Amino acid sequence: MPNDPRSHLAGDVLAVVSQSGPTVSFFDVATDALLDTVEVAAQPHELCFDPTRRLLWCSTAYRSGYYNAHDGHCTELTVIDADSRRIVEVIDLAPEHGPHGLALDLARDRLYVSVEASADRPGGVVVIDTATRRPLGRIDTDAPGPHWFAISPDGRTGYATNKEAPFVSVVDLDRGVLTAKVAVPGSEGLAVSPDGERVYVAGPYLGFAAEPGAEPGIRVLDTRTATVVDVLPTESAVLPVHLTATGRLLAGEVRATPDAGSPLGRQAPGRLTVFSAATHRPLGSVEVGRFPLTITSSPDGRLGYVSAVLSSTVDVIDLDTLTPVTRLTVPTLAEPGAHGLAYLPRPA
Repeated sequence: MPNDPRSHLAGDVLAVVSQSGPTVSFFDVATDALLDTVEVAAQPHELCFDPTRRLLWCSTAYRSGYYNAHDGHCTELTVIDADSRRIVEVIDLAPEHGPHGLALDLARDRLYVSVEASADRPGGVVVIDTATRRPLGRIDTDAPGPHWFAISPDGRTGYATNKEAPFVSVVDLDRGVLTAKVAVPGSEGLAVSPDGERVYVAGPYLGFAAEPGAEPGIRVLDTRTATVVDVLPTESAVLPVHLTATGRLLAGEVRATPDAGSPLGRQAPGRLTVFSAATHRPLGSVEVGRFPLTITSSPDGRLGYVSAVLSSTVDVIDLDTLTPVTRLTVPTLAEPGAHGLAYLPRPA
């Protein structure tokens, strides 16, 4: 099709986690074809792609379930060859547990992995050498449940969102120490601006343990002052946040009503809401699957990908027109399903 926004993406691949699969599935970006499925340890959550080594990192947080409602922590990271789609290694981080958020510093060969608190230590971030695939140490975040983690473009500062702690942890990655706590009433996903001057943080925590009266939206953090300088309001709670190469800020809204029979409530279709990162002006929204958990985009910023765990789908959205392009169904044994995403450009 001459107007298909995917026509120039032949050879690119989208990797998608299925929590209950437990699998990582690989889809052809241009044709939607399911290319392969790799079984991994239960229960996978997030993905991170290392384009230098063509390796895909996958975190496994819990044996089953989700944050604060699971059958025990896991300790594994699975490393997958992105082209042969075979497992290279399974790394055991024990005694660290609950690995979830992943952030890659290509210049320093470092992978940062958020881990949850234990009886003898607070939550923190494990530092891994991506050349040797071995842990180098950990940085405390002074919070029980750091879940997502992101780093500044220069690789010197990290930001951990904390679901229940009323702050975002700021860490100095060179010195390996906590340097600031930015007041946010329980936080979810986050994204750092390309100039490193802003961090966009979703909140409050969807577990309803956040500060009473906190309105849903995206908090805008000024990294120089470590303060919240703006709030971009949304109608419903936001979990995933993503910045595209074209300066669009993407937010995944979870729309639900209370349900005594489910801790997650009665879920309606989610919503992808788009803002201008430059002006903070809302640009529009489009319906996606139930309970959106992860968002990524194509390198040119034209396409957005939104995984929804309860519908086990990935919605592909034309971000220029804010219209659906297609919906991928992710193989799963039972709910929950689609979670972590990684865009894999074809090899040079």
